Amino acid sequence: MRPLLGSLFLVFLLGVGFSLLQMISHRPASARFVFGLPNRPSAGREWLLGAALGWGMVVFAVLPIALAGKLHVSLWTDLRVLRLTLISLATIAVASLAEEIIFRGYPFRCLIDAIGPVGATIAMSVLFGLSSAVQHGATRPGIFLAMFSGAVFCMSWLRTHGLWLAWGMRFAWAASMGVLFGLPVRGTLDYATLIQSTAMGHIWLTGGEYGPDGTNFMGFALLLGLIVLVRATRDYAWDYAHDPIIAAGYPMDVPPPAAHAAMEQAQQASSPALVQILPSTPQTRSVETEPKP
Repeated sequence: MRPLLGSLFLVFLLGVGFSLLQMISHRPASARFVFGLPNRPSAGREWLLGAALGWGMVVFAVLPIALAGKLHVSLWTDLRVLRLTLISLATIAVASLAEEIIFRGYPFRCLIDAIGPVGATIAMSVLFGLSSAVQHGATRPGIFLAMFSGAVFCMSWLRTHGLWLAWGMRFAWAASMGVLFGLPVRGTLDYATLIQSTAMGHIWLTGGEYGPDGTNFMGFALLLGLIVLVRATRDYAWDYAHDPIIAAGYPMDVPPPAAHAAMEQAQQASSPALVQILPSTPQTRSVETEPKP
């Protein structure tokens, strides 16, 4: 329970701290805005889409280990283990939200306003990679892939302007790797309660003690996930990320220039009055009707 409570307290501190910063900048906003979780009809679908993407990328990276016969699995069925598994899932849900708020939430939006989306994405991706460097068993490929994954998660914000998709993707990523497969999640085995797995083999295949986050196949998974992410969020990008289209054109009620108005008045004063000549033939008859003699 301690990791779960610690994650909840971290989310609380992040909400209070970022709300104070928002008030200091004289732009008070709601807690949803600060957290980056806007209230909109597609929020649930975005979260599920992110969960599907996160699960798919982890499966793509773990499947080669299983096919090579390097994955040895142990299953625990004690009732106490089931309770710990539920606590682990709850901890992952809150911890993944806190992580996304830190790296793709309020600070990321402030960086976008300051240096643009490209610079903000590079800066946050590098910071995310450096934060992974202090994890147990971290390797150079793992740090590089952490930066790459940071860019993928930043793209989820840029496409949706919300953390729903990134939160679902981060939750499914950690839950699939730690709970479902029982493998290390960036060097930690805290979530391997129901299933515990040991991956034997070359580090480029298994990631070693750092886990599948540092494997070569994870790079291909991230690249494929980025492509799917961009294609799957086209509607969200149009609805939430594009600037609204504002009708524009030439105003039709603008008065003419003074010089132009003076020229028209002078022309009317110097020209004779126009006389309209009406036709002598009645205009009510049909074309086919012959005129009377």
